[in-house]
Formats: sequence, structure tokens, C-alpha cells
Amino acid sequence: MAPSLAPTAETPAPADAAGPAVTPDAGTSESRKAGFEVRLANFTGPFDLLLGLISKHKLDITEVALATVTDEFIKYIRRLQKLGEDWALDEASEFLVIAATLLDLKAARLLPAGEVEDAEDIALLEARDLLFARLLQYKAFKQVAGIMGETLEQEARRYPRQVALEEHFAALLPELVWRHTPGQFAELAAKALKPKDTAPAEVGLDHLHAPPVSVKEQAEIMGYRLKLGAPLSFQTLIADAETTLVVVARFLALLEMFRDRVVAFEQPEPLALLTVRWTGEDAGWDSSSLSEEYEAGAESHGTGSGENVSE
Repeated sequence: MAPSLAPTAETPAPADAAGPAVTPDAGTSESRKAGFEVRLANFTGPFDLLLGLISKHKLDITEVALATVTDEFIKYIRRLQKLGEDWALDEASEFLVIAATLLDLKAARLLPAGEVEDAEDIALLEARDLLFARLLQYKAFKQVAGIMGETLEQEARRYPRQVALEEHFAALLPELVWRHTPGQFAELAAKALKPKDTAPAEVGLDHLHAPPVSVKEQAEIMGYRLKLGAPLSFQTLIADAETTLVVVARFLALLEMFRDRVVAFEQPEPLALLTVRWTGEDAGWDSSSLSEEYEAGAESHGTGSGENVSE
């Protein structure tokens, strides 16, 4: 059997061997993947396991020599640098965070266990609880990061299927025919992107087919009927009104005639029948004596004269 060429403690590696000299505990690819291990009198194992035992109260933090742990980690980092592992910065940062937290936690645990009355001691105890909670939080984040890393690694092995559409499915698609030129598409795009006129449109009155109603004309009609002598109810006076505008014009005319004291209203009770009676002289009143409040409305509709009611 050929002798083994692996270097041992008695037979060091030859000087012309490829790469730097490697000792058994310097760390191979398997040991590098396992991470930093702690070797103490009361504990030997991965650094994460030390953190887990402390968080589960299976190992007292006061029994852990943090100075020894720090020295071993420095040696571990130097060995990695000799192996060319220059990317261990993340592991060094992780160690510093955990070591600083363990150091603060150990300092808080070294307080006297007796009755605490000093406010400063109470504050240190509260800080100890916060540090322990930070350890648990760090452990939870590390576990979640591991799960996410495994998921990303698994998903990285999946590739989408990149094949053309099968013939029997492609035959179902209609043939796409372009009937427009690029210039026509440009015109459509310019029309669609053209800013719209946000100015409000002027409201027109062309849709209003009802003509204006003259208040003076309606006053003359009702005056002629009332001068006959018999009192008439308001319902009788508007019985022949064709539109609502005529009703409104006659009501306004009655109010104007009442102000001129040529008619009188009789109503026995509220909401009862309204009766209109002529009280003026037969030849002493005409519609020209009505108020000119509606003249502006008549001029705007181009009637020239007379009071008008319009929609």
C-alpha cells in the first residue's frame, strides 16, 4: 500500500506543496462551513450553541470565560486569513455583537443577589433583562435568516419552461392584421394625449321651449274677470293656465294687484280656499301701474316691455 502523503504532526507538509501549510485544527472546508467553535473547560462546541444554552438557562454566563472565547476567535480569524478566507467579515461582525451582549449580561449577573434597594442596582437589573431579550431576538433573527437562505437556495434551482406555444393552441389564435400605418398610430396617440379643455361650457337655454309669460298680461286677464263683480277662487282663476309659468305669473300679478289695493283676499282659515274679490274702481286701474321689478327679466328675453316669468 502506498504511504499516505497527508501531513501530520510528525511529518510536516513539504515546502513545495501547493498552498499554505495547514494544521489539523486550522480548518478545512468542512470546518469552515461549521463556523467558529468554542473550547472551554465547561463547554466545547459551536458559538451558536453557547448562545442557545445561555438563553435556555442551561449554562450560567458567569461560568463562561469571555476573554478566552475572544482569544480563540481572534486565532480562528487569523487562521482563516492564512487560508485565503478574506470574506469572514460578516462572521467577525456577528461575533462582536454577541460577545458585547454576553459581556453586558455577565456584568449584570454579577450583581449581589440580596435585597435590592438602590435605584442604580434596579436599573442594572432592568438592563440585564433587556440584554437577555436582545439575545433571544438575535437568535430569532438568525433562525429566520437561515430559513430565508434555504428558500432562496431551493428556488434558485428552478427555471421557467421556455418553449413555444403548441401548434394546436397556436392555431386557435386569430391572425393579427395591421391596417394602420405608423403615421396613423402617431395621430391617434397625439389625439389621446392632447390636453382636454377644462373650461366649463356655457349653459345654453335652447332646450327651454316654454316662452316667457308676461305678468302684466295675466293681470289684465284676471282684472277683466274680477271686474264682472263675482268673487272668484284662486283655483278658478288658474283653471285655464296651460303651464306652471302661467300659474306663477298670475300669482305674482295678484300680489301686485293686492299691493295696489284693487283686490282683496278672503280665507277663513289657514290652507283653506282663497277667494279673490275686486275692490277697485272699474276704470281707475290698468296693468301699467304694476311694479317694474320684472322689467329686467323681460328685456333679457327680448320682449321689449312688460313683466315676464321664465324658467
